[in-house]
Amino acid sequence: MSSMSQEQDYDIVVIGSGPGGRSVSMRSVKNAFSVALVESELVGGDCAYWACMPSKALLRPPEALEEARHVEGARQAVAGNLAVESVLARRDTFVNNWDDAKESKSLADKGVVHIFHGHGRLDGPKRVEVTSPSDDNKTVFTARHAVVLATGSSPAIPADVPGLLEAKPWTSRDATSAKKVPGRLAIMGDGPVACEMADVWSALGSKVTILSINERILDRYEPFVGEQLAAAFAKRGIDVRTKVRITRVKRNNPKGPVEIELDDGTTIDADELLVAVGRKPNTGDIGLETVGIKPAQWLDVDDTFLVQGLGRDGKNDWLYALGDINHRALLTHIGKYQGRVCANAILALANGRSGMNKNDDVDGQAEEWSKSVAKADQHMVPQVIFTDPQVASVGLTEREAKDLRLKVRSFDSEIGEVDGAQLKEEGYVGHARLVIDEDKQVIVGATFLGPELSDLLHSATVAIVGQVPIDRLWHAVPSFPTVSEVWTQLLEDGFYPYT
Repeated sequence: MSSMSQEQDYDIVVIGSGPGGRSVSMRSVKNAFSVALVESELVGGDCAYWACMPSKALLRPPEALEEARHVEGARQAVAGNLAVESVLARRDTFVNNWDDAKESKSLADKGVVHIFHGHGRLDGPKRVEVTSPSDDNKTVFTARHAVVLATGSSPAIPADVPGLLEAKPWTSRDATSAKKVPGRLAIMGDGPVACEMADVWSALGSKVTILSINERILDRYEPFVGEQLAAAFAKRGIDVRTKVRITRVKRNNPKGPVEIELDDGTTIDADELLVAVGRKPNTGDIGLETVGIKPAQWLDVDDTFLVQGLGRDGKNDWLYALGDINHRALLTHIGKYQGRVCANAILALANGRSGMNKNDDVDGQAEEWSKSVAKADQHMVPQVIFTDPQVASVGLTEREAKDLRLKVRSFDSEIGEVDGAQLKEEGYVGHARLVIDEDKQVIVGATFLGPELSDLLHSATVAIVGQVPIDRLWHAVPSFPTVSEVWTQLLEDGFYPYT
């Protein structure tokens, strides 16, 4: 039963405290705006408690163990296997045992951000109604300048697979927060979440089977990525099955095993089934219909993150959407980036000027880069998949570049041939690819695969975002002996070969 309601005014009201919501809030406070930050779950969002932080905390111990095992002199000191209880306990410390008191205090201490726990939903233009989870009291916030939606996304579970929903499968949240190791884990999907969780639970002792409908795992990346990662998985006993589809799932006992029927006529038994086939936007119950937008859909935004198609006339100067829900790139660091850009765009609009100008273009190729216009969250996106070996990519694959009708060529190099890689571990296996726009002579895509190479990625990101010409990049000399010398190998062999 609801009780009395109250009203409060703020410059900006943000719904969702994940990476995007936190970023826009902090930046807006620095811009001298008052901010109300509304959160229905834990302050910090999925990334802090069920995604990036717990998954990477789980991945690090097996990675460290494998590092030691691949270095002569260190491998002799390695005895035994991973201490599973200690790995899980370490994971719990990184999520503060799923308590957001520390995160809330940190956010409040860094600026005048007022945090409100409850379910927030739009209640017309510049109005947000928040229902308290404890007593159903309602508070209406009126935004003087902007409302920012940053409600994130949730795991999608296909409704067309008979028995799947009834079997109560794991989602990514279950996979990163589980308290014990399943004896057998089947994974439906082949993307980053599927591959990282396969790596984690296999290392902790589970017999893992990946079930992919595609020709290879990580199908949207360069072809060598899925091929080489699948080979590495096979050596560790992870069964990768491609071009198969789940046709039926049965779980007779809620605590019993899962029976999974495939379209090739085979059946798999598992203790748990993880569904990792994509995400859906958390936009179903946030009041979009009160401003003329159909709920439960991804939101279309411009490059300042203003929501498009608002109301009858489609005009909008106050409602923004950040992070997963705008579907530009579902990554924590992109959510943070969008938050910074959005805060600057709100400031620009409040000061009577738009963040967009005639010198900007949709591909981000204009020389004048406004800080209130997003440039790098579509065709220049960096991402690391923390499997063993790691996958680090930024920009376009060769296929994506050709789909955009760019004239490109690619060059590949074996990272294991670099002295720094050989020093890092015996038998280092890794691969690198650069995709070059031949007309502009700049890099538009880079992919690296190999152990412990995620730190290579930012140099590639800078080269792509900065559109550094190849002939200038040739003079960026990597230190010896580091894995970064693969850059010299790529440029010398591919673009300035010895004659």
